[in-house]
This record gives sequence, structure tokens and C-alpha cells, in this order.
Amino acid sequence: MDSAELVRVNRALMALSAGNRTLLRAGGEQELLEEMCRAVVEVAGYRMAWVGYAQHDAEKTIRPMAYAGFESGFLQRPGATWDESTERGRGASGNAIRTGKPFIVRDVQTDPYFAPWREAATKRGYASVLGLPLRIDGEVGGALVIYAQEPDAFDQAELELLSEMADDLAYGISALRTRIRQREAEEKIRRMAFYNPLTGLPNRLMLRQRLEQAIADAKRNNRSFPLLVLDLDRFREINEALGYVQADKLLQEIGPRLAKALAEQEFLAYIGEDAFAVLLPGGDAEHGADAARRILKALDQPFEAAGLLIDVRASIGIALFPGHGADPDSLILRADAAMYQAKHSSSGYAVHPGGKSREHARRLALVGELHRAIQDNELLLYCQPKAHIRTGTLCGAEALVRWRHPRHGMMALTEVIQIAEQTGLIRPLTYWVIGSALRQCHAWCEAGCEIPLAVNVSARNLREPLFVDRVKGLLSTWGTDPGLLQIEVTESALMEDPAGALETLTRLHAMGIEIGIDDFGTGYSSLSYLKRLPVDTLKVDQSFVRDIAVDANSATIVQSTIDLAHDLSLKVVGEGVENREIWDRLAALGCDMAQGHYLTEPLPAEEFTEWQRRSPWRLGRYETGSSGRASG
Repeated sequence: MDSAELVRVNRALMALSAGNRTLLRAGGEQELLEEMCRAVVEVAGYRMAWVGYAQHDAEKTIRPMAYAGFESGFLQRPGATWDESTERGRGASGNAIRTGKPFIVRDVQTDPYFAPWREAATKRGYASVLGLPLRIDGEVGGALVIYAQEPDAFDQAELELLSEMADDLAYGISALRTRIRQREAEEKIRRMAFYNPLTGLPNRLMLRQRLEQAIADAKRNNRSFPLLVLDLDRFREINEALGYVQADKLLQEIGPRLAKALAEQEFLAYIGEDAFAVLLPGGDAEHGADAARRILKALDQPFEAAGLLIDVRASIGIALFPGHGADPDSLILRADAAMYQAKHSSSGYAVHPGGKSREHARRLALVGELHRAIQDNELLLYCQPKAHIRTGTLCGAEALVRWRHPRHGMMALTEVIQIAEQTGLIRPLTYWVIGSALRQCHAWCEAGCEIPLAVNVSARNLREPLFVDRVKGLLSTWGTDPGLLQIEVTESALMEDPAGALETLTRLHAMGIEIGIDDFGTGYSSLSYLKRLPVDTLKVDQSFVRDIAVDANSATIVQSTIDLAHDLSLKVVGEGVENREIWDRLAALGCDMAQGHYLTEPLPAEEFTEWQRRSPWRLGRYETGSSGRASG
């Protein structure tokens, strides 16, 4: 190897070595390209270097991305292309991109392909050119072009070393782009996990994380902070009037309106359906009330939807750390409970009244434990049979939820329902009972036992926009005849929202589900309202039935209820039938069905068929008539 060849090999080695160092240091793609060009010129001693990326436009242009050396406007001249049909597409860069192979111009003075750039190259002292393809992510995406000041440069040894450098550069570009794609994918996953796609706001999971951080900071600094939960009033009616598409658009407008009412450090989240939450960085109850007033004022101006001006009202509940809870779940549940109190307040907001008594702490702990019990399917399904008084045959059963607490044992049903009602857990609890009841109906039908199961639902369930769809979905899941599911609603729940209850019950009844009014006689419903409801049965409250044999007033109330129901073509169930005497009294008054300990106390649903085989009560034949009402 002569001295000239040795010089060329050494400079190629220097370029390769400097390029490797650049690959290790570069933090971004543009920085990598610029540093690589500088290494070729300033370290290795080549006259000029530039990197161009192939464009997929009509002209197939090559866009210069970085350069170093004696350029002095060279790249601002009519640019190169990788289009073979044009003269400017036959240079070193165009050939390298098009063929995917190195292309050498040995002498710019004599090479016919270099004619478009000959004059400018000569003026700048460029004598020979090497175009090296950059294979990025499996395809040639550009070229590294190197100019030497002497002709006949880039012999085989030099070419191999510089080709290795170009491959390293292409690898570095690919690695940086892969890293960017990974970051983008991670960010997308993070947004999917922590942000609601409809509103673009942080979701409940993000709220929990921010709450955990806020609690930790507050404990360190011995300070308090408020959490607000906001529920849009009667949003279900807006859904029904405008349709879900327009209602979703309205939600997308509400979020920015709320955000404008808040300070920069106040955190806004969308936590589902028609609910938002606001976490304030610090302050007391009055600070929370001030934020609530700001939010309510922001909603004073109507929103435009479907060409209409829509008034949106809200109720806001406020909970405070540490007075109302020391963990995210406790604060959210208490703010949610306060929000329901706010619905009956003229101000539109309410602060949770809770204290730190032992009983209150116990109930708060039960809230979190009940939530986990529902999620982890740790509840128990019990049922209490109903029988036709005239025939003595079983005609159905009421589904009841039981909770065997690991420390407190079997919890009282009234306490479980009360906790669920006060905290918003009644929604998932009701769906658990309906799903479990339909699963049990399916098992009974498989065993040849077709018997309807009745499930109690609350006023809050009836107000849910998707309640009917959820019930329909559960029926489809288990392939259950809708006539085997009975929905019972207390009279007092009906009177909370008569119009909404009527619409929901009408849709359920149209599906073939039997509707019953529970605890009838305690809710002061009017006869005219009762006539409009799609009701099949009335269940006389047990407070009247149990005293029927010893109290004339109770007997009169029961008799009047039975006569009223029969005049409306409704069936009557007497609940709380404890003995044969009450059974016989109900029979004499013309009551249709009975339920109570005289048949049996509530028993685990999986033990029902075995109990029935051993009991004196025959299983009635289940039928569905044209009206959709079950009979036995």
C-alpha cells in the first residue's frame, strides 16, 4: 500500500471512529446527522459531507438534512433528485438512493453524470464524490455524500470503511426513530390508561394517583385540601331528548367551561357518565365552597347543542382531607355522598358532614370493603320463595344479597343497602344481584326448574341512562327468558322521580319483564299515578301483614290494597307471612301470593332446589302469557 492509499485509509478510519463516538453521544436524529457530517470533515479531513433524505413527491427530490465543510451555497443550487429520468437524478446521491449501492464520481471534471454540478464543485475544490446509501428501517431512505479534494479518491479499502460508517449512521437513525416510536406508544398507552377519550380529561385512575400524591404532600406539610365531585343534574333527560351523539358533544363542551373556571393548579378530571371531579391543591371547607360557587357560576350560561340552547345544572359534593378520609377511595366516596345531599340543597353544593367517630370510621372502612367484595364477587345470593295462596304452589322467589364479612360475620341486609345507597355503590351492587340472579335462573332451568327471580332496584338505578341496556345485555349473556326476571321497585323510590321511573319501567316491561311495587302502602303514591305505571304486582308492606291477625286497622289496609290492586287487574303479594294464621287471613282477604318465614327463611340460592324437594311446597309450572306476565 503506497503512502497516498495509507492516507486515505487512515482518514476513513478516523471518520469511522469519530462516527462511532457520535452514535453514542447523539440525543436526537438531527443532532446525529450534523455531528456525523462534522466528524467526516473536521476529524477525518474530507472536503465536505452532507446527508439527504429521499422524498416521495412527484419530483423524487432529495432534501438536504445536514452538512459540513466548504459548502458556501452549494446545496442551495438546483437540488438533486433520485429520479433516473432527469439529468440531476444521475449524481452520486441519486444513484446511491435509487440502487441501494455506493456510487463514486472519480473525477468531477470528466464524469458525464456530474455535469449539472461541475462548475460549482470545481469552484469549491471538490474533485471526487462518494454517495453511500442509508438503509433505514429496511429501505433506502437517504444518502451520505462525501467530497474529497483529490480525484480518484475512495479506493476499495477506503470505500469499505466509509460504507461501514454509513451503515452505522443508518442504524443510529433507525434506533433513534424506534426510541421515538416507543415513547409515542408509551405516551399513547398512558393517555389511554389515564385520560378519557371523549373529553380528553384525566380519568378516575389519574384522579386516584393525583389524590395519593396530594395526600402524601399534605401529610408532610400538615395541611388540608378539598376534593369536589360534580354531577350534572338530569343529564339523562338531555341524553334522551338530544340523543347520545349530541349529549357527548355537550360533555366535550362542558369540560373546557369547567377548566376555565379553575385556577391553573386546580386539577379537573372526568370520572364517568355525567360526573367530574376537582382536586384543589390546599385549603379548607370554605375554599372548597368558593371553588364550587365558581364552577356553578360557569355553568350559568346555556350551551348550544343541536341548534338549541341547553341549560346545564350541577350538584357538587365536597370532602376534605384529613377530616373526611385519609385515602383516595374514602375521599371520593364521601364527596360522592355529599353530592347527593347537594341535590336537595338550594346552593347546589354541600360539604360532607362526617366526623371521626369510631362508628363513622367503621362505616367508612366498610365502604371500601364492600366495593372490593362486589368487584371480587365475594357476595352471596340468597332467595326467599313466594307461593300462590290458593294452590299452595311455588311461583317465584325474591333475590337477596348477603355479605359475609371476614371480621364482622354476616352483615345485616339493611346496613349493606344503606351503605350502597349513600356512597353510589348501589349501582354496581344492583348489577351484581341481577347478574347473579340470571346466572342462578340459568342453572335452575338447566336442572328443569323454571322459576322467576325478583330483584329490587333503587331510584338511582332507574335514573341511569344505560340501565335498561345493561339489563338487556345481562339477559342476552345468560340467554334467559325475560319473564324469568322480575323487577321490584319500592313505592318511595318511584315517587323520587315519577316521570323518569315511568319511562324506564315502561321499557323494561316492553321487554317482557314483570314489574312489581315493593313495600306498597308506605310511599304515598297517588291512584292516578299508579294507573299509569306498567305494574303487574303490588307487594303489601310486611308492617301491615304481620299485624293482620291482631290489628283491625292493618287488616283494613291490607283488604283495601287487595281490592284496589284487583280493580286494576294487578296481583298482590303479602310479605312477612310468619305463620299459618296470617296465611289463612290473607287467603280470606283474597290475596294472591305470600312470602315469608312460613314458607322458609331466606336460603342460599344454590340450596333452593334441594329445599324444594324436601319441602311440602310443590313447584308451580312457569308460563308466559301474551301479556308477558308470568303465571303459575
